[in-house]
Amino acid sequence: MIRKFAIIVITTLALTMNSYAGSDGELLLKKNDPSNVKDCFEGLNRATFAFNQSLDGLLFEPVARAYRVLPSPVRTGFSNSLSNLSNLVTIPNNILQGDFKSAGVNSGRFVVNTTVGILGLFDVAENIGFSKNEKEDYGQSLGAAGVGPGCYLVLPVLGPSTVRDTAGSIVNLLGGDPWYNVSVKNDTRYFNESDYYISRGAAGIDFRAKNIEAFDNLEENAIDFYASVKSLYLQDRKQKIFNSKGVINAMDDSDWEEIENK
Repeated sequence: MIRKFAIIVITTLALTMNSYAGSDGELLLKKNDPSNVKDCFEGLNRATFAFNQSLDGLLFEPVARAYRVLPSPVRTGFSNSLSNLSNLVTIPNNILQGDFKSAGVNSGRFVVNTTVGILGLFDVAENIGFSKNEKEDYGQSLGAAGVGPGCYLVLPVLGPSTVRDTAGSIVNLLGGDPWYNVSVKNDTRYFNESDYYISRGAAGIDFRAKNIEAFDNLEENAIDFYASVKSLYLQDRKQKIFNSKGVINAMDDSDWEEIENK
């Protein structure tokens, strides 16, 4: 009951604020300007960032390097499957943002790739006209609806975030992520809790494997690595909220998950 009530409240807020955001785009732009996002918990954030770096050096980077030894077709298929799962969150957020065309395309992609594409291993949908769209999440929907980012946060293991984006992530745990619902909330005969957490961990390894050199290069050349990562993240979130296609610093126009080598 509480979960359903929370979803209704958040959905209503997003839909109500959408008209507000549309009528005051300048204010929305100002709210999401990275220079206006306060680092209210900088001491704690830096400590968490240092912890995450240590964990990365001990666990994630070595596993990511081992993952890169796998044949390219295997890694591509694995990445495709993870991307297919992400549609389960992207589609409802397309709807919340009023982008019904993208919702339809992503729904078509999910159905085709889950069935003909064998659980998303093959991107068959791309070949038959269902072009790949950007990922969307509840943090983006709240931002597009006019909700400011709040203070910058660094979460243990999960990395950079903001108060708004963290709240958006919590929506997943309240029922906003169908994959979480099926695997964790409703332990079915086909999926169980471990499947969800394995997929989340695998997504992190896939991301890290794609960006080993990029992050090494960023760390080597940054005067303050913490500040550089914060800046990249906040600029990327601003870009996603406005569906911008411009290139920001060391990041290409597609995703925070694909940082270019410089």
